[in-house]
Amino acid sequence: MRKWGPVTAVCLSTFMLLLDVTIVVVALPDMARVLGASLSDLQWVIGGYALALAALVLGFGTAADRFGRRRVHVLGVALFAAASLACGLAWSPDLLVGARMVQGVGAAAMFATTLPLLGSVYRGEDRAVALGLWGAVSGTGSAIGPILGGLLTQGPGWRWIFFVNIPLSVVGIWLTRRTVPESRSPQDIRIDWAGTATFALFAGAATYGAERAGALGWAAPRTLATLAVALLALLAFIVVENGTAHPLLDLSLFRTPAFVAVMAGAFAFNAAAFAVLPYLSIWLQTVLGLSPARAGLAVLPLAATAFVVAAVGGRLLRGVSRRLVIGLGLVLVGLGTAAQGFVSAGSSWTVLLPGLALAGIGTGLVSPALGGAALDSVPRERAGMAGGAVSTFRQLGYAVGVAVAGTILTSRMTPPLTGEQAHVLAGGGARELADTLSVHALRAAFASALTTTTLVAGLVGILAGAMALLLIRDPHPAPAPQPVAPRKAPAPRDS
Repeated sequence: MRKWGPVTAVCLSTFMLLLDVTIVVVALPDMARVLGASLSDLQWVIGGYALALAALVLGFGTAADRFGRRRVHVLGVALFAAASLACGLAWSPDLLVGARMVQGVGAAAMFATTLPLLGSVYRGEDRAVALGLWGAVSGTGSAIGPILGGLLTQGPGWRWIFFVNIPLSVVGIWLTRRTVPESRSPQDIRIDWAGTATFALFAGAATYGAERAGALGWAAPRTLATLAVALLALLAFIVVENGTAHPLLDLSLFRTPAFVAVMAGAFAFNAAAFAVLPYLSIWLQTVLGLSPARAGLAVLPLAATAFVVAAVGGRLLRGVSRRLVIGLGLVLVGLGTAAQGFVSAGSSWTVLLPGLALAGIGTGLVSPALGGAALDSVPRERAGMAGGAVSTFRQLGYAVGVAVAGTILTSRMTPPLTGEQAHVLAGGGARELADTLSVHALRAAFASALTTTTLVAGLVGILAGAMALLLIRDPHPAPAPQPVAPRKAPAPRDS
């Protein structure tokens, strides 16, 4: 218990917070029916959590270094559990969205402290084992989410996808306090409050603007105003970071092409691999009529292949260039996501299987390799910042990806549907439209929109893979010192 208790506690927290990124996906139709939620509400149930996680993980990392990593981690788990209870008890979409965002705040505190806690406890080979276990858990948590979500939704009900976090959180808090020692940075750490606030405003406004574009159009005044706020917040963030001695994110790192490629890959990875899953789930359940459990199991190829490749690939690909692993992995994610769009009005759920399996292979390659590539692309003293940045860009990619995918989906349903009908159908309301539109028309409209949406998401993954192949550079080991030939003693001179 004393030796492996810390990694068990950290992996349990990591599994919970990453599971909750996607566990709600299969429950969306039931949430819409019970709470009367619109498509916009459903997008924020998904994106609000990822957005809060993305916006605050870097700030919590600094706070943990100052106030204590175990303390911040335990407080994060407690907040996560309380917000999970609020999610399960929510009686309106607004309450559910608000509770999900608070849940994301707790998840950010948890995620920001996972690797530092492991690094403070383990050394040598034990650290390698602990990090390997953490990598396997983090690589599969999000992929397993839809499966567990479907089983819980069809069983005790969708509220239990949140209630199940409470006993797990209690165990996590107890185990952390019992086995993980407190640690903090020996240096005087200052928290970049201004940087945290401006980045959170930028991320929130950008995501909200992308979501509003689906409802109002990209040229609508409200959409343009929101995107303008996002741009101003980004400019303010740049000014703040360049003017402080202790930045939240050192912007000079973006002068390194490899770092830019890794961050772009992290963003594109979550956007391409996972952002379309909510709409696939709605199609499977409300258009094809699958139960929540069957809809969750339909994405099993993604989770299974990701788990196997992540577990086996670490051994088989040892010594292989991270540039190739990430680049080819992103290309596979893109091709797999695009292949999921080969649907028509008469398609069944099995048409998704090859694309999901291919995307799963790419997921198993990319997810464990991104962190190491980020560390390789920065100076050693910026390693913690680089690791946090990968988590930030991954979750931001998911939040923005869900919003943009919803916008593309609804725009491609019109015509033949009206804008209002498109939002009802994309939000799981196929039954509400059955009186005015034929089943074939609904299936054709959704299938056509899915084709375009998955192709765009797939293209994002492929382009990010090409960028990774071009820009990521593997670290070159220092050359071994050359032996110096001994000098010959000078010959004695003749006197």
